[in-house]
Amino acid sequence: MIELFVNFVLFTMLVLTALAIVRIDRLFAVVMLSGVFSLLSALLFVTLDAVDVAFTEAAVGAGISTVLMLSTIALTKPVQKKPRHNALVPLIVVGVTGATLIYGTLDMPAFGAKDTPAQNHVAALYLERTPTDIDVPNAVTGILASYRGFDTLGETGVVFTAGIGVLLLLSGLARRREEEGEEQ
Repeated sequence: MIELFVNFVLFTMLVLTALAIVRIDRLFAVVMLSGVFSLLSALLFVTLDAVDVAFTEAAVGAGISTVLMLSTIALTKPVQKKPRHNALVPLIVVGVTGATLIYGTLDMPAFGAKDTPAQNHVAALYLERTPTDIDVPNAVTGILASYRGFDTLGETGVVFTAGIGVLLLLSGLARRREEEGEEQ
């Protein structure tokens, strides 16, 4: 019961954050709320027992993306320009896309159902073979490090590449500011 309440609160906060992002004109506030949205998403992934996805979302979505967007704002104006066109067509595209995605989920099994393919085929095999194949007492660690090693390596590579990109961007901004300070 408490887990359902926590999930409901997190989903509600996600929706409210998304609505606030759409309504705000100040780009700094949009970037900060985008970071909050990513952290809320990471918390939701934790409650859904997807800790590896939560880690990647927190690192890339909340951390690195926020730094990149803040760096971009440093190079642009802080307020969004008012659009010159009508927003009806993008709204229709988003509505149709959302309706299609919802339609695509209608025949999915219920969340956490015992008869889903993932529960019937590989889960029992992983839990049974992890202690003998890998000799790691924690099944989740064994699955992420061995059976899904390439996937985990890919996620680590994404986080590493994004981090290097941020460091390069920040070093370029520091050089630019130093050059501007020398010119004055």
